[in-house]
Amino acid sequence: MTLDRAAGLAETARALAAGDVTSRALVERTLARIEAAQDSVNAFRIVRAEAALAEADAADRELAAGGRKPLLGVPVAVKDDMDVAGEPTAFGCCGEFPPVAEDGEAVRRLRAAGAVIVGKTNTCEFGQWPFTEGPAFGATRNPWSTDHTPGGSSGGSAAAVAAGLVPAALGSDGAGSVRIPAAWTHLIGIKPQRGRISTWPRGESFQGITVNGTLARTVADAALLLDAASGNHAQDPHRPPAVDVSGAVGRDPGRLRIALSLKPPFTAVPARLLPEVRTRVVELAERLAASGHWVEEADPPYGQIGLTFVPRATAGIAERVGEAPFPALLDRRTRDAARLGRLLGGAPLRAARRAEAVLHRRIGGFFTSYDVVLAPTTAAPPPRIGALLELSGFATDRAMIAACPYAWPWNVLGWPGINVPAGFTPDGLPVGAQLLGPANSEPLLVQVAAQLEAELRWHEKWPEPAVTARSAAA
Repeated sequence: MTLDRAAGLAETARALAAGDVTSRALVERTLARIEAAQDSVNAFRIVRAEAALAEADAADRELAAGGRKPLLGVPVAVKDDMDVAGEPTAFGCCGEFPPVAEDGEAVRRLRAAGAVIVGKTNTCEFGQWPFTEGPAFGATRNPWSTDHTPGGSSGGSAAAVAAGLVPAALGSDGAGSVRIPAAWTHLIGIKPQRGRISTWPRGESFQGITVNGTLARTVADAALLLDAASGNHAQDPHRPPAVDVSGAVGRDPGRLRIALSLKPPFTAVPARLLPEVRTRVVELAERLAASGHWVEEADPPYGQIGLTFVPRATAGIAERVGEAPFPALLDRRTRDAARLGRLLGGAPLRAARRAEAVLHRRIGGFFTSYDVVLAPTTAAPPPRIGALLELSGFATDRAMIAACPYAWPWNVLGWPGINVPAGFTPDGLPVGAQLLGPANSEPLLVQVAAQLEAELRWHEKWPEPAVTARSAAA
């Protein structure tokens, strides 16, 4: 049996368990696809060719002995902000970084589930921006249009999955950094409840706004990777109750009250939902209504939630810059954000952290009237490569907020959200929509996403013009 690039995570795991294919053969083909696509897509910062093949051989021995694990022998990728033992964690920065001694908790759990880590994917510097470019590695490109960014900051993971290089990948989401690239590359992107997937060795990443999440072509695959990576280190400060996300896939959610929220939350600069994105999101709302859900326009009571985001985000940047081995090589915008973070790192940061409980009560009250929020993931389709790279800090912030004003409030709240593909602009660029819920609502959100997927079959559409990875597909 030959598995092509369309084989998903679950299908690959089943084929391995049945003995229809070996892990070594799969990893060899994966490495060939990565190599073939690196010039055109540039998804990977590090490719672990020798180590991954050794891990595949070990998985094959375990499979032959009757071992069974959820992802035994399956090749996956992780973002370059995650520690993989023996590899550097540069997080998009320039310079030569030393290899780390131990896996981060999320990577450790993927290995415990049997996954083979084939490499670390590109991300912008410290994950700050919705594009994946920089002097450390060049530009990561969107498989749907290599003139455009796949988004960020988990753009390398999204590009790798969208191009069919790996069936699924881990990313991280601090202001939409899983959901935005998922939207712009036609993928499922799950931002789980804070603490669902550990960020250890950092108990909190970016003052608690950043969580690890999953990218895949189907809801079932994104849920499977989420369940495999979920769990906590003994010292994690956030330990949500366990949920079975994979078990929710395909389960009827019943008739839900869905709020269609098209108004951007408060921002200090203008943000406008572009008509080509609005049309696609409204079409999804109509599809949900046709499925029997009660859908009406309503916006969560965000208030001035942005005032609580900025101190946490910039203080997190200041922490990272303070640890950076090569601060002189950092982007000027990074250094400026760190200076602001040091200014806001006292009383403003403490006030921002205290405000979270107030926001939980106020926005949580919205979920007494509604079960799920449907909102755009972004206000615009993906920009062209280079459009934001050389801007000033202020101009970058303006452009970023204009394109991506919808995702970050759920990072402040720490609650789950899922990007689902919403279709394409008239120019053929992917756009997405978010399903958002209250604390620990991943199973419900997955049920709704899977219901849409069963009707729309978005995973059957692949990027054309073809990525060079296709020539390497066996």
